[in-house]
Amino acid sequence: MSAGSTILIADDDASIRTVLEQALTRAGYRVRTTSNASTLWNWVSAGDGDLVITDVVMPDENGLDLVPRILKLRPNLRIIVMSAQTTILTAVKAAERGAFEYLPKPFDINEVVSVVRRGLEASKPAKPMTQHPDDEEGLPLIGRSVAMQAIYRSIARLMRTDLSVIISGESGTGKELVARALHEYGARRNKPFVAVNMAAIPRDLIESELFGHEKGAFTGATNRSVGRFEQAQGGTLFLDEIGDMPLEAQTRLLRVLQEGEYTTVGGRTPIKTNVRIIAATHRDLKQLIRQGIFREDLYFRLNVAPVRLPALRERVEDVPELIRHFLAQAASEGLPWKTIAPKAMERLKRHTWPGNVRELENMVKRLAALCAEEEVSLETIDLELAEAPPSTPDHDEGGLSQSVERHVKAYFDAHGDSLPSPGLYDRILREVERPLLQLTLDATRGNQVRAADVLGLNRNTLRKKIRDLDIPVVRGVTK
Repeated sequence: MSAGSTILIADDDASIRTVLEQALTRAGYRVRTTSNASTLWNWVSAGDGDLVITDVVMPDENGLDLVPRILKLRPNLRIIVMSAQTTILTAVKAAERGAFEYLPKPFDINEVVSVVRRGLEASKPAKPMTQHPDDEEGLPLIGRSVAMQAIYRSIARLMRTDLSVIISGESGTGKELVARALHEYGARRNKPFVAVNMAAIPRDLIESELFGHEKGAFTGATNRSVGRFEQAQGGTLFLDEIGDMPLEAQTRLLRVLQEGEYTTVGGRTPIKTNVRIIAATHRDLKQLIRQGIFREDLYFRLNVAPVRLPALRERVEDVPELIRHFLAQAASEGLPWKTIAPKAMERLKRHTWPGNVRELENMVKRLAALCAEEEVSLETIDLELAEAPPSTPDHDEGGLSQSVERHVKAYFDAHGDSLPSPGLYDRILREVERPLLQLTLDATRGNQVRAADVLGLNRNTLRKKIRDLDIPVVRGVTK
């Protein structure tokens, strides 16, 4: 079915009904509109309509609750759900109840017409999923920006499938949170979710970590060890920083994806596996393929459904909501309740956030714990952001000493003789430490062993600092 089909629209906003009716009529469709769910139900019950567009909040019934009733009566009828309640839970509920598509308001009218066209051309009946509890508490993904709406819709589509996914994005954008959402809202939710970070495991132990090993397989293997694939059986295996996986382990992983079985290190008996693979990276895998350090065939096996997470600077309109969430979270953990002054909030929205959401979360919790003000002022935020590590290390001669002088002056200018907020040493240390580590890693081309020797640090201490400070490594060398 295409042009000439009848579209049923239910929305209590007259302006939205008018816009949709005009656009779909121009596209060649017949359109009927109503402001309530009961009229829509009467039309559907009478066999009218080839596709439904419904709002969520209507005066007589929630549009989401109407979706499964419609599909039970007419399983092949496609339903598009629209809502101004633009959270991940709305997208997930729409998908779980069997909606063909979820569109957030405000919408792009051309996109609506395109989705209607796809819905009419689709032939398979929509199948409602087992519903997830109607509880948004603890949902990790927050934001109502256009960029985040695209992520919510991707999750709503992909949670129905077992497709392999690669989640890309800068450090601190929340890649593991997306992976967990795909698992927790999918059919495997009652099975294990196992996460493993390739960058945190010594290269010579990655195969044993993933596939397990037999007793005596190598020096120190005194007992049989269960690998992550076996731990995740029936569930989801999340491979974080997949770009740091060595080629030998890539070859074994590719074989698992192709054949659905593996052998332990030192073992001979193939073990069948049933896991969904979700991978993540902050690196450009295509560039790694060109450099010969990532297998192209593995890339195509994993990248069936790519999801790109936006940097926080690409969705600054979400900053206030994220801050409110982290402040509430801090208060629930026993820290003092704080609010942010309007001018301070505007300043936070203008910040570039090189460490993304993780940097924002750490800053908010630090303010909740250390700031003496009940309402955090612009002056406090200016001082806090001035002390934040720059996105690019300062290479100018004398840059670090000038930075220290600048922050000491700013601190005393802000507090005078009263000094209500202690911790100047730690604040300046944070300012100096990240650029120092970054410069050393740049100079050693990412070799963490050499960098640790130069700095006089234990290698594990350096790795922890790299992780805690979100420092990108030039070549991702982990030895």
